[in-house]
Amino acid sequence: MGKRLIPVLVTLAMVGTLLAACTTPTPAPEVTPAPVPTTPPVPTATPVPPPQLGTTDNPIIMGFVPSGTAQEILTGGEAIAKQITDLTGYSIKVLQATSYSALVEAMGSGNAQIGWLATLPYTVAKQKGYADVSLVTIRQGSDRYGFQIIAHVDSAFTASQAPATALAQLKDKKPCWTDSLSSYGYVLPTGLFKKSGVPIKSGSAAAFMGGDPAVVRAVYAKGICDFGATFIDARTSSAIQKDLPDAMDKVMVIYKSDAFIPKDIVSFEPDLPADMRAKIVEALLTIAGTEAGKTALKTVFSIDGLKAADDTLFDEFRVYLEASGLDVATLFE
Repeated sequence: MGKRLIPVLVTLAMVGTLLAACTTPTPAPEVTPAPVPTTPPVPTATPVPPPQLGTTDNPIIMGFVPSGTAQEILTGGEAIAKQITDLTGYSIKVLQATSYSALVEAMGSGNAQIGWLATLPYTVAKQKGYADVSLVTIRQGSDRYGFQIIAHVDSAFTASQAPATALAQLKDKKPCWTDSLSSYGYVLPTGLFKKSGVPIKSGSAAAFMGGDPAVVRAVYAKGICDFGATFIDARTSSAIQKDLPDAMDKVMVIYKSDAFIPKDIVSFEPDLPADMRAKIVEALLTIAGTEAGKTALKTVFSIDGLKAADDTLFDEFRVYLEASGLDVATLFE
């Protein structure tokens, strides 16, 4: 029995060895990761500078607010722009703003470099740092003017140079104003009414006409308002005389103030380079001395000429403005 078991045991041992060999794990082959493709760096674009100011691709913008008809302003403004271009080489584009507020904000946002502004809009623009005056306009030989209160001759009102007497008869009446930022056509007359203790219709009960000719026409037509405020003397403007030659007979002046308000000015956005500003000022003064220039200026604002000016021109006006009690800042709200 013992001898027979030996071969069997040997066989079993060999089978066990073979089975153990079969169950030994085979090591996993090493996997080499594929290279990650690299994105080549994007070349940095060189910033393209904006076109030079004053060229056709980046013209200097000169803004106006209609005081006559829109077409007259556009025609006269473009004539002035062309003459500036001829003298300076700068490309000038005319902007016809819808209101003084819109033009002031255009200067503040860099959308206008030159602004032909009335007194109060300039005062606000200067306060905001949007504009500096360089020229004041001349009409009828003066660079200052006053305001007037007008009414139809068929009204029951009478003229008087005493403010208390003239204004008292307008108690609770409806006014026609030019623009909420007009010194002579709204702010100073309103202040005078307040100082005189005479209440008048305000807010939506009043009418803002957008310009002096429109106020004169409204008073002339009757029924739109009881009285109006304009500069002295808006009845004689070319825009009125052309359509209403009998305006002087049909529209009466109830009250006239003294001449203390600087007339319209030419202002510049403060960031405009000083050399460009100087060349344009010189060009405008030259234009005001030529027949073609005088024709264009009369078309725009019935201007007789231009005169160099600085901000001290407004010192006296600011005293009157403060006395009116109106907060200038709220006029833009």
